[in-house]
Amino acid sequence: MEQTWRWFGEGDPIPLAHIRQAGATSIVTALHDRLPGEVWPMAEIDERKAIIAAAGLTWSVCESIPTPDEIKIGGAAARPAIDAWKDTLANLGRAGIATVCYNFMPIVDWTRTDLSFAAPLGGRALRFDIVDFIGYDVEVLGRPHAEGDYAPELVAAARLRIAEKTPEDIERLERNIIAGLPGGAIAQTRPSIAAKLRACHGLDAETMRANLVDFLKEVVPVAEQFGVRLAIHPDDPPRPLFGLPRVVSTAQDAWQIIDAVDSPANGLTLCVGSYGSRSDNDVVAMASEFAERINFAHLRNVTIESDGVFYEADHLDGGTDMVAVVDRLLKEERRRQREIPMRPDHGHLMGDDDGKRSNPGYSYIGRLKGLAELRGVMRALERA
Repeated sequence: MEQTWRWFGEGDPIPLAHIRQAGATSIVTALHDRLPGEVWPMAEIDERKAIIAAAGLTWSVCESIPTPDEIKIGGAAARPAIDAWKDTLANLGRAGIATVCYNFMPIVDWTRTDLSFAAPLGGRALRFDIVDFIGYDVEVLGRPHAEGDYAPELVAAARLRIAEKTPEDIERLERNIIAGLPGGAIAQTRPSIAAKLRACHGLDAETMRANLVDFLKEVVPVAEQFGVRLAIHPDDPPRPLFGLPRVVSTAQDAWQIIDAVDSPANGLTLCVGSYGSRSDNDVVAMASEFAERINFAHLRNVTIESDGVFYEADHLDGGTDMVAVVDRLLKEERRRQREIPMRPDHGHLMGDDDGKRSNPGYSYIGRLKGLAELRGVMRALERA
């Protein structure tokens, strides 16, 4: 498999030289200073590509072109946003960036409630707790009628949990949920997210799924024209948040996306941790079921504590048999005679990285450990 590493540009605490030392050959990045809905200029794409090449690496995957909420909501405002997305996609194709990962999560991108959870071996991991999230939604944000979107016993538990938190705890929880995580949308504030929620009022799963299909019908032909493979990332976590639907959470969702526009350019990101955060997703089976349409892989693992509560596990541990997933991806590579790009995702904060500046989930040593373990698995399976 093509061993890649996510890099957030010149402001990333992990320099390209250290990424090369880790053994990665390729980079996953984006123009993170460009706002959703802006067209990425060719000159800036070429400049980023040249910086990466000068370090002895290749920019092989774009993650992500932001998908503005106007596209997910639909209506007249979606038109300029879709056109800008298509123009950026075409420019990436012209620059030779062959894979584009993107997502269709409304308002908030990947979401965690705790960025410093004590992992079993002593490092610190990312964690999502639905009770904490409900407490924020119902009691802190005060979204109208929010309690109706959750089971009564969860709302009762959330109210008790929030009542026990200090103002500092609540501020930290809010920052974790809406302030923006690496690679996500721009940082939110309480007033801004409330305004966005009002704009999405009444958006249901059927409408949002139809808007995704309309979007695919526009962008997949552009991807085909410029030799780009699209790879939609699953919802993270794969469940509704803030009363809004999420439509890339299950195998059934993935089939609807693939069937909507039947093209090799319309593919998936197999994010083991995101799909694996639902106990009803068999990720090993999905790796076989969708093998021909897996254009990118995030190899990370999670441990599910209960419904709606999970934390980032070590890459080879957690609830999914990672060795079996890698085995199926290697078999698909042999069939297509082309490598599938993968990256070790969301490593633990560990060793002397603790205390250094780093992006949550994207410290150096944790991902270095994950890449080394995954490389060992791949080498052993290839020899076998």
